[in-house]
Amino acid sequence: MKNKEQLKKELSPIQYEVTQNNGTEPPFRNEYWNETRDGIYVDIVSGKPLFSSLDKYDAGCGWPSFTKPIIEEEVMEKEDYSHFMVRTEVRSKTADSHLGHVFDDGPGPNGLRYCINSAALRFIPKDKLAEEGYGDYKKLFDEH
Repeated sequence: MKNKEQLKKELSPIQYEVTQNNGTEPPFRNEYWNETRDGIYVDIVSGKPLFSSLDKYDAGCGWPSFTKPIIEEEVMEKEDYSHFMVRTEVRSKTADSHLGHVFDDGPGPNGLRYCINSAALRFIPKDKLAEEGYGDYKKLFDEH
């Protein structure tokens, strides 16, 4: 696992603030809130696949929103009592990166909305999956 000093050098200031200090980027002024291409979203720190564009939808909140993770085990949930609220924080298991929060007002069958900071993610377009080392995930899009 990378230490904080390595991460400070590798990540942008907003990526570091979000993933390491539980920060939040501004709504509607972040990289992926309105991304519509097919592909997957991976943890900016570990590179582990987290979410797919197939499960992404416009929740109107200004952050990327998903109905479910690609791999349930890679996304951990934790109670968050900050900002005088009770919320469920979402973290990546491998890198322990803060990703965002999950709410129970989503449209999918499980009713969840994973509201995720773009700064915690790296988008890999469908046509770049193989060359980026995520070729196994291409089949997700072949089935649709």
